[in-house]
Amino acid sequence: MKSIDTTNWTDEELVAKIVEKNDTHLFAVLYDRYAGVVYNKCYGFSKNKEEAQDLTHDVFIRLFVKLRTFKGKSKFSTWLYSFTYNFCVNYVQRNSNKKKEKVTVVTDNIKEEDSGVDEIDDATLFELKSDKLAKALEMIPAAEKMILLMKYQDDMSIKDISAVLEVGESAVKMRLKRAKAKVVKTYNEL
Repeated sequence: MKSIDTTNWTDEELVAKIVEKNDTHLFAVLYDRYAGVVYNKCYGFSKNKEEAQDLTHDVFIRLFVKLRTFKGKSKFSTWLYSFTYNFCVNYVQRNSNKKKEKVTVVTDNIKEEDSGVDEIDDATLFELKSDKLAKALEMIPAAEKMILLMKYQDDMSIKDISAVLEVGESAVKMRLKRAKAKVVKTYNEL
C-alpha cells in the first residue's frame, strides 16, 4: 500500500478525507497533530497524568465518531478546542461525586444584583501568589476555571472564547467577570 504525503494538507483537507474514506490511517495523522494540545486541555481539568491520558484517548475516540459534524464554519483547531472543552466539562460534571475536592458545589444563587460583583481588574488577579492561586482555581467550578485559563493561560481573545463556547461576547465578558470574582473570593478565604 502506497503511503500518502499529508504534510502539506490543511487540517480541513485532512478532516474531509477522513470523513470521505472513514480512514483510520489519516485519523492517526490528525491525532499526531493534536494529541499534545488535547492532552494539555484534559490535564487542565484533571491535574492527573493518567486521567488526562484516559480523557485524551476518550476525546479522540469520540472525535472519530463525531468528525463528520465538523462543518468548517470555524478553523478545525477552534472546533477541536470546543469539542475537547465540552467533553471535559461534561466529564467533570458526570464525575462530580468522585471529584468533590476539585469541583465545588455551587450553592450561591446568581442574584439579579450581579452588577454588584466587585470589578476585579487583571492586575489584581496577576498579583495573587501562584501556589495559592492554583489551589483557589481547583476549588471553583470547572467551567469558571476553564474560561479563566482560556483568557489568561491560552491568551484567547473574547471573540475566540465566544466562538469556542458558542455564546455571545457579552456573555463571555460576564462569565469572566464572575469567574474572576469567584477565584479572588476563594483565594482570600484560603
